[in-house]
This record gives sequence, structure tokens and C-alpha cells, in this order.
Amino acid sequence: MAEFFYDYGLFTAKVLTVIFTVVIGLVVVIAMATRSRETKEEHIEIKRLNEHYDDVSSSLKHFMANKEEAKRLEKEQKARDKQIKKTGGEHRHRVFVLDFDGDIKASAVSSLREEVTAILMVANTDDEVFIKLQSAGGLVHSYGLAASQLKRIREAGIPLTAAVDKVAASGGYMMACVAERIIAAPFAVLGSIGVVAQIPNFNRLLKKHDVDFELVTAGEHKRTLTILGENTQKAREKFKEDIEDTHQLFKDFVLENRPGVDIDRVATGEHWFGRRAMEIKLVDELKTSDDFLLEKHESCDLFQVSYVAKKPFSSRIAGFMQSIADRLFVAWWTRSNEKTLF
Repeated sequence: MAEFFYDYGLFTAKVLTVIFTVVIGLVVVIAMATRSRETKEEHIEIKRLNEHYDDVSSSLKHFMANKEEAKRLEKEQKARDKQIKKTGGEHRHRVFVLDFDGDIKASAVSSLREEVTAILMVANTDDEVFIKLQSAGGLVHSYGLAASQLKRIREAGIPLTAAVDKVAASGGYMMACVAERIIAAPFAVLGSIGVVAQIPNFNRLLKKHDVDFELVTAGEHKRTLTILGENTQKAREKFKEDIEDTHQLFKDFVLENRPGVDIDRVATGEHWFGRRAMEIKLVDELKTSDDFLLEKHESCDLFQVSYVAKKPFSSRIAGFMQSIADRLFVAWWTRSNEKTLF
């Protein structure tokens, strides 16, 4: 009987080993195929926005027209299409449209850099780049890189316009100020030219429970304020000095790109609604991105440029959780800073 159980256990172990090996092999093959497919699916997507506006306009006109007017409109459209096909279409001013919806880490900068590179490969100084910005700010280095991507457009001599429909604060405004022209909705939130850092400290809690914490560094300022160690006044002063230096760099950057602003007036960390922001020269014109594009579509070719990269399932889940955290942060930031609710 013991021999039977021994043989049975050995047989079961072999079967499980085979099954485990097959499953692992399938997982590896699927992962490699998925990675290969994802690499191929990364691409720049171009959408001509004129067609969208033309379709909407045509649909409304035909809906409201009587039979005779509908026939006339259809005949006129066919004549225009025939003329364009015959002449190949006239060369018109091109506007490349970008969207940037920023989170705390400015994650969209990875797509922005690809989109900017693609535009710079085909655009010239007769063209224009229009970016729709939305961000309440975040990490300094991340938004510094995002602003640098927009700088590439300016340095190439291509006009850049930024539109703020909702919010471009802190790092978001760092990006917006690079543009030659900033337009904003009347109640969009702009400004917050300041720097903030918050660090909890659990040192007293550790001491209360007789827990020692050792921190060993090489370099006088390798660590200033810590989460678990006992912070000193000298460390606090150094941390404050670093924050002030970062703020000064932020102020210098804004002043470099918008020399007309009173930097001491606007760099207090406050935010302003669009109308007030225009009064202190943080904004050039009160206008939504929709108005801008609607005005341009008659005389310009509008091209929406987007970088598409399919993310693995795990990244999509992580991104979903991050988006929830970011939205909670934006909701908290807005509520803690707004003066009037309506």
C-alpha cells in the first residue's frame, strides 16, 4: 500500500510539473507576442479636424433646409469637391493641435515628446502649434521636462499658442508660459507660481514605542528633512533654502518667457481666474479652445496630432488607480483654494 501511494504521488508530481511547464511556456509566448504587437501599435495618429467641423455644419444646414435649398447645397458641395480634386487644393496655413492632460507626475510628457518630434520633422515657420493644456501641476522635474518639450517648438521658430479651458496652475502654468500667446476661458484657473513640499515625521511615534532609527549619510546635505529621523533646525533651514531656490528658478523661467509680467506680483503662489489673470498679464486673451479652432477651420488646415501606445493590462490598471488619485488631489486642491462656489 505504501508503494502504491509513493508511485501515485510521484506520478502526480510529474503531471503537475508538466502542466506547470506548459503554462509557463504559454505565458512567455503570449507575453512576447503581446510585447511585439504593442511595439508595432505605437504610432503617431493624425486627424484632420476640418472634416469634423464641415460635417457638423453640413448636417445642420441640410437638416434645416427645404428640398430646394438642400439640392442647392449639395450641388455647391460637389462643385467645391470637384475644384479641390482638380487643383489638388490650395496651400493653406497649417495648425497642429496637441492635447496635454497633466497628472501629478506629468505622465503625458512621454507622448508629448513624440508628438513634438513628429511635428518638428514636417512643420515650418509658416505653420502654428496649438496646445490645449489642463493641469494643476505636480513634480518639478517632470513639468520642467514638459515645458522643455514646448520650448523645442519655440526654438524652431514655429508660433505656439496655449489654451487653458479649465486649469493651468503651478507646473501647468510653467508649460503655458512658454507659448507666445495664451488664451483662457474667463473662469479658468491660472497662476499658482510657487513651490510646496509636505513631509510627515514619525520620529516621536517611534520613540514612544522604543523603536530606534538610524540614518547614515555621506555628504553634509545628502538628507535634510526625513520621515523617520529626528529633524534638526539646520536641516529645516537647508530644506527651506532648497525650496526658495526652486521658486526662484520658477520665477526666472516665467519672466524669461513673459517679460511683461510683474513677477513679484504674480509669483506669490496665488491663483487667478482667467479674467483676473489677463489683467495681470498672465493671459493674453479670453477665449476657449473651441472658439480658436472654430475661427481657424475656415482658413487653415487643422491637424490633431496624437501619439498612440497600447499599454499592457497591468499598466492600464495602475494608470486607472493613478487617475483616481490625481482626480482626488485636483478636487482637494480646487476646494481648498476656491473662494466662491457656484
